[in-house]
Amino acid sequence: MVVAEVLTGIALVQKSVELIKSNIQTANDIRDIAGSIDDLFAGEKQVQQARNKKAGGGGLGDQFGVDTVAKEMIDAKIAAEHLQEVATMVDMRFGHGTWAGIIAERAKRIQEAKEAAIAAKRQKAKEEREFMETVKSVTTVFAVILVMGGLFLIMMWQIAKG
Repeated sequence: MVVAEVLTGIALVQKSVELIKSNIQTANDIRDIAGSIDDLFAGEKQVQQARNKKAGGGGLGDQFGVDTVAKEMIDAKIAAEHLQEVATMVDMRFGHGTWAGIIAERAKRIQEAKEAAIAAKRQKAKEEREFMETVKSVTTVFAVILVMGGLFLIMMWQIAKG
């Protein structure tokens, strides 16, 4: 969505909630607001990442400054409030348990994506090992042929000599 490309963090959360609020009553299906829900999750994730990133590094002034700590805490709480607000609106509009179903399906898909990435990484490592084994085998065969060819030439030279 275009909104997600321009806005980040708490601004994305707030804009997504605004769009959901304005469209939830006219939505015929959850797909009508799915893009805004995706943006809401993306914004909330960015808020959490910004908070965790600050905790892990940066200068002491940046990391422990009252304004920085307060902003991160307030942004995280606002994001959580907005998530709860959207959860209530979605459940009221589409029936109890709809939001829980969305959260469960999202968690399932995230887990499947992680597992697929791990499987792809393992497959790539396996292919690299197999390639290295092939290279070793070809090198060994080439070395044996080279040594045998050298011995053959020495034998031929000895026979020709004498």
